[in-house]
Amino acid sequence: MFDFILHVAIIAALNGLLALSLNLQLGYAGLANFGQIALFGAGAYGAALAFSWGFGPFAGLLLGLALVSLLALVFARLGRSLGADYWGIATLSIAEILRTVATNETWLTGGAQGIGGLPQLFGFDLPGTLALAAAALLATYLVLRGVTQSKFGLAVRLLREEPQLAASLGYDLAGLRRRVMLISGVPAGLCGFLYAHYVTFVGPDQLFASETFFIWAMVVIGGLANHSGAVLGAVALQILSASIPFAKDALGLTSEYVAAARLTLTGGGLLLFLLLRPQGLLPERIGSVRA
Repeated sequence: MFDFILHVAIIAALNGLLALSLNLQLGYAGLANFGQIALFGAGAYGAALAFSWGFGPFAGLLLGLALVSLLALVFARLGRSLGADYWGIATLSIAEILRTVATNETWLTGGAQGIGGLPQLFGFDLPGTLALAAAALLATYLVLRGVTQSKFGLAVRLLREEPQLAASLGYDLAGLRRRVMLISGVPAGLCGFLYAHYVTFVGPDQLFASETFFIWAMVVIGGLANHSGAVLGAVALQILSASIPFAKDALGLTSEYVAAARLTLTGGGLLLFLLLRPQGLLPERIGSVRA
C-alpha cells in the first residue's frame, strides 16, 4: 500500500508539471492549446529514441527538449495567422497527426508496440523517484512564478486581456506567444522525459487527445492563472483518479467502469467548474502579480 501511495504521489507531481505548463499558456497568456499532450510526447519520445539509439538519459533529455522546442515554435508560428479558436483546433490536429505518425512509423518509434526497456533513473527506488519529481515540480513552480511576476508576465497578461492594446503599445505579439510556448514547453518535455524513465515505456497510447483534456481539467479545477491552483488541481484529480479502482471493487462493478469513470470524472468536473466556479479552487489574484 505504501508503494501505491508513492506511485500516486509521483504521478501527481509529474501531472503538476503539465498543469503548470498549460496554466502559463491558457491561464496567463490566453492560449487555448488543445495539443498539450504532444509537448509531453516530444519529451517522452526524445528519451525513448535516445535509448533505442544507444545513448544515455542525459542525451535523451537534451533530445526531448530539442523536440519540444521545435514543436513549441510550430505551435507559436500557427498563432500568427490563426485566430484563437482556430489555433486551438490546429494544435489538436497537430497532436493527432504526431500520434498517428508515432503509431505507423515502426522503424523509428516502434509503432503501436512503442519502445520499452528504458532504464529507471533510480532503479526501483520509489522514494528517490518521488524526490526527483517533487524537486522538478518545485523548481518549475518557482521559475514560472518568477516569470509571471516580471515585466514579461505583465505583458503576457495584457496579451490575454487586450491584445490590440498590447500591439498599440509596441509589444510584439508573435514574439510573446513564441516565448510563452518555449518557456511552457520545457516543463511539459521534462515531464515526458521523467515519465518515460519511470514507466520504462513510451507508446502512442500515451498521446490520446483525452489526456490533454485531463490536463485542462487540472488547470480549470485548480484555478486559471494561479500556479498553486494548477498544482492543487493536478494533485486533486490524481487522487480522485487513483481512488476509482477502490470504488469499483467496493461497489462490485466491472473493470470497464474504471476507464469510463475517469472520462466522466474529467469531463464532468471540467463542466461543473466551468458552470459553477469558473475561477477554480484558487482564483487568480486580481490586482496582484503574485499567484
